[in-house]
Amino acid sequence: MNRGRWLMLMIVGGGMAAGIVYGLKPRPALVEVATARRGPLLVSIIEEGKTRVRDRFLVSAPVGGHLRRTALKVGDAVRAGQEVLWLDPMPSPVLDPRSRAEIQARIAAAEAAVETAREQSHLAEAEVRYRETELARVRQLVASGTIPHERLDQADTEERKAAAALRSARFQVEAVRHDLEAARAALSYSAAQDGSAPAETVVLRAPVAGRVLKVFQESEGIVNAAETLLEIGNPAAMEVEVEILSSDAVAIAAGSRVLLERWGGEQPLDAQVRRIEPVAFTKVSALGVEEQRVLAILDIVSPVELWRSLGDGYRVEARFVIWEGNDVLQIPNTALFRVGNDWAVFRIENARAALRRVQLGHRSGLQSQVIDGLAEGEQIIAHPGEGIAEGDRVRPAE
Repeated sequence: MNRGRWLMLMIVGGGMAAGIVYGLKPRPALVEVATARRGPLLVSIIEEGKTRVRDRFLVSAPVGGHLRRTALKVGDAVRAGQEVLWLDPMPSPVLDPRSRAEIQARIAAAEAAVETAREQSHLAEAEVRYRETELARVRQLVASGTIPHERLDQADTEERKAAAALRSARFQVEAVRHDLEAARAALSYSAAQDGSAPAETVVLRAPVAGRVLKVFQESEGIVNAAETLLEIGNPAAMEVEVEILSSDAVAIAAGSRVLLERWGGEQPLDAQVRRIEPVAFTKVSALGVEEQRVLAILDIVSPVELWRSLGDGYRVEARFVIWEGNDVLQIPNTALFRVGNDWAVFRIENARAALRRVQLGHRSGLQSQVIDGLAEGEQIIAHPGEGIAEGDRVRPAE
């Protein structure tokens, strides 16, 4: 065998050996890469809620009698003082001496309630005047650069809340005045009518301007005293009720910011927690699990023009903002895993997986705030599986 042939065999054998070694050599694992980045982070709790008219007024029968059929339908607009129902008296006497004394006592109580409501209305008017003055002062300070612009937003919100409270107080004055009129009507129309005289009719009027929310009895018929006949409310005074877990309620306080999403509009509505009710109730979830829930009442802060189409009982999705930051170093939650009692990630260093312990801050459903252990721009493995260990060669997936 000549020398050239030996050289050819050596080259072929060397190539085959190199191919075998290369084939047996472990290949880098394909991994999905994420980058530690800075940006806004929102920590929130999401629950379903529904709208409801804040001030609802029931029109009830002051005395028993015969109700005429009404033409009002749900959604019809009514004016304050408008005649909405007519009640004809029954021929039998309505009040005995004891009942008359009770109604007189009720009139006295209603008169006291009217005075109380008027004082509350005066107090609300004073609060509105103060908030308007404060808003004007804050606008001047913001314009001069003395205080930050966020103080103007807060003063504007307080002024709108005071105006809403004033409207509610005025509604309350009208409501208790209606109660007083109802009590007086019960006394005025209590006697049985003489057969020769025309029967008197009790006219029931709308206590406030608004819309009909519910008609309890549309057809004519006999009704009892104090029986509810009509419900009226002002759709412009809307609030939202949300049932939240009691364990989540402890992290939410009055005044907390809320975003109302998936309500049908193009953009979320701003809302604010007015009250977290102090008493929880038990509710069974769709999975059959008993839960302790608390009712949260929200005020819609966004201008009425944006949500005018919302009605009573409409579904919304309430996002309670627990914490938020605008410049937060964060990574995906999928990149995190436990090492003992610590959180850790795999950082990519020189095409290898390097275990790095991290200290976390606030966490949302998808992202976590990194306080220590990573720097902005560092690349990590987004979904570390059980097959990845420290020192393994990795290659980012395309």
